[in-house]
Amino acid sequence: MSEEKQQELEQKTAASEIIASEDSVVPEKETISAETVVNETSKNIAVKPKNLKDQEKEKEADVLEEINESNAEDAEDNDNENRHVIPLLDYHQMSIENLTGELQKLVKNEKVQAIKKHVDGIKSEFDLKFQEFIDTKKEEFIANGGNEIDFRYNSVTKRQFNEVYNEYREKRNQYYKNLEKGLHENLKNRLEIIEELKGLVNVEEDINTTYKNFKDVQDRWRNAGPIPRANYNNVWKTYHHHIEIFYDFLHLNRELRDLDFKHNLEEKQKLVVRAEALANEPDLTSAFRQLQVLHKIWKEEIGPVGKEHRDQIWELFSNATKVLHQRRQDYYKEQDKLYEQNLEHKKEIIAKIEVIANEVSDNHKTLQQQIKQIEEFRNDFFKAGKVPQKVNEKTWAEFKDALRKFNRNKNAYYKNLKKEQQVNLDKKRGLLELAVSLKDSEDWDSTTQEMKRIQSEWKRIGHVPRKYSDKIWKEFKTACNHYFDRLHALKNKAQVAETENLVKKEACLERLRGFELSGKKTDDIKATKAFISEWKTLGRVPFNKKSINQKFNKIIDGIFKKLDISTQESELLKYGDKIQELAKEDNVRAISNERSFIRKKIDEIKNDILQLENNLQFFSNASEDNPMVKDVVNRVEGHKKSLETWKAKLKKLNIMENNLNKEPEEPISNEEE
Repeated sequence: MSEEKQQELEQKTAASEIIASEDSVVPEKETISAETVVNETSKNIAVKPKNLKDQEKEKEADVLEEINESNAEDAEDNDNENRHVIPLLDYHQMSIENLTGELQKLVKNEKVQAIKKHVDGIKSEFDLKFQEFIDTKKEEFIANGGNEIDFRYNSVTKRQFNEVYNEYREKRNQYYKNLEKGLHENLKNRLEIIEELKGLVNVEEDINTTYKNFKDVQDRWRNAGPIPRANYNNVWKTYHHHIEIFYDFLHLNRELRDLDFKHNLEEKQKLVVRAEALANEPDLTSAFRQLQVLHKIWKEEIGPVGKEHRDQIWELFSNATKVLHQRRQDYYKEQDKLYEQNLEHKKEIIAKIEVIANEVSDNHKTLQQQIKQIEEFRNDFFKAGKVPQKVNEKTWAEFKDALRKFNRNKNAYYKNLKKEQQVNLDKKRGLLELAVSLKDSEDWDSTTQEMKRIQSEWKRIGHVPRKYSDKIWKEFKTACNHYFDRLHALKNKAQVAETENLVKKEACLERLRGFELSGKKTDDIKATKAFISEWKTLGRVPFNKKSINQKFNKIIDGIFKKLDISTQESELLKYGDKIQELAKEDNVRAISNERSFIRKKIDEIKNDILQLENNLQFFSNASEDNPMVKDVVNRVEGHKKSLETWKAKLKKLNIMENNLNKEPEEPISNEEE
C-alpha cells in the first residue's frame, strides 16, 4: 500500500470517529452504548450545516416517513415478513357480547404484539356501549322509584370482558418485558459488530482474508436480531457509514469492490422491479406491507452500489414508493368521504330518534311500536359505519342524549301507567270481594244479572301489575265458576223434560220402523206425514242424543224412496211442516232469518256450480269417459238438483208469507222484540 493512499485511508478512518453518518456520531471507544449513539447524534445535528443532499431528503421525508417508522416498528417483530394480516372489523356495530367474544378470540389465537389496534378499538367501543347500557339501567331503576345512590348493577359480560382484557395486558407486558431484554442484547451485539467493522480497515493482513471477514460481519449483522426503536435509525446509519468507509478501503482492490457493487446493484434493481409491480397490487394493505419489507431489505441486507449508480437507483426505488404512497393517500381521501357520508346518515338517524323522543305516545300499544322503531334506528346507527375521528365522540354523545331523552319520557309514561294499574288492581279486588260474597246466593234472577255485570265490568277495567294479574284472575274466575256451576246444576233439572221427549221419540221411532206400506200411495204419504208431524211435536232431546233425529230422517227418506218420491219432493214435504210451524208462530224475524238462510244456500250452490263448470274447461280435450270428468259432471248435476230444491223452498216460504200478509197485521210487542 502506498504512503499516499494509506494516509488518505487513515484520514477517513479518523473522520469516522467523529461523524458516523449524516445524522449520527459515534465516538471512538472500545465499546459503544446505545445512549452514547443517541446523545452524540443530537449534538452533531445541532451544529452540522445541511447540504443539498440533506435538502433533497427533507423533500422526500413526507413520503418515506411512514415507511421508515414502520420499519423501525418492524425491527421489533422478527416475523414481520411472514405474519398474516388480521382484519380490522367494524367494531362499532357489534354488541357488547360480540365485542367480548371477538376480544377473547384475538387474545387466544393471535400474537399479542399484532393486535394492539384491534384491542384498542374493541375496548373503546365496549366502554361506550356499556356506559350507555348502565345509564339506561340506572334510569329504569330511578323511574321505578329507586334512589340513584343505591344503584348497583352486576354485569356478567363486563366481568368476562375485564378478565379477557387483563389477560391481554399481562401477555402484552410479559412480551414487552422479554422483548426489551432481547432488544438491548441485540443492540449490544450490533454495536460490537460495528466495532469489528471499524477494525477491518486497520488490520495488516491479506485483502482476501479481510474481505472474507467483512462478508462474515455482514452475515452476522443481518442475523443480529431487532433492537430498540429509538436506536434503530442511528445504529443503522452508523453501520452503513462504516460500510462505505470499508468500500473506500476496498478501493485498493478495485476488482473485489466492483464485484460487490455490481452484485448490490443487481439486487437493488430487483427490488425496484418488485416495488414498481406493487402499483398493480389490488390489496393496498398487502402492497404497503410488502413495500415495508422491500425497504427493510434495501437497508438491512444489501450494501452500497457504485457512486455513479447511487442516485439513479435510489430515485427509481423512491418513485415506486411515492406511487404507492399516493395510492394510500387517495384511498384515505375516499375513506374520509365515506366517513362524512356515514356522519350525515348518523345525524339523520339521531334526528329521527329526537322526533320520537319529543312525541312519546301515551298509548301502550303505540309506545311499543315506537320502542321497536327506536331499536331499529339504534341498529341502523351501529351499522352506519365509521365517522371522522374528530367528531366521533361528539356524534356518539348526541346519539346517547337522544336515546336518554326517549327513555326518560318512556319511563315517565310507564311510571304513570303503574299508578293507573294500581288503581285498576284496587277496582278488581273490589269486584273479587263482591263475586265471593255472591257465589253462594240463591236469588238466582238478580244474582245472575249482577254476576254478569261484574264480569263485564272486570273486562273494562284494564291491566293490573303483572305480578298480581294471574293470581287475582284465578280467584275471580273461581268465584264466578262456583256460582254458575250451581246455576247450571239447577238448569239440569230442566233436562228431565228433554229426557222424557227422548223416550217418546224412541217409541215413535220404533213404530215408524214397524210401519208397512198399504200400497195406496196417497194413504201412505198421509201416514208418513203424520209421523213427521208427531215427531216435531215431541220437542227437544238431550244434546248427546240428537243423532236420533238423523235415524228418523233416514227411515223417512227410505219410505219416500219406496213411494217413488224424489229427493226434492221429499225435502219439500218435510219442509212443508216447517212452513206450517213458522205460519203458526207468525214470527216476522224468524221468517226473515229463514229467507236469509235459504238465499245464502242458493248463492253458495250457484258459486259451486260455476266453479265446477270452470274446472270442466280444463278437461276440454279429455274423453267423457275420463273418471275425473265424470266426477265433475255428476257433482254439477247434483248441485243443480239441490239448487232446484232450495228455490222451491224459497217459493213455499214466499207463498206462506204472502198468505200471512193478507190477514190484519198485529203490532209486535216489546217482549217479542
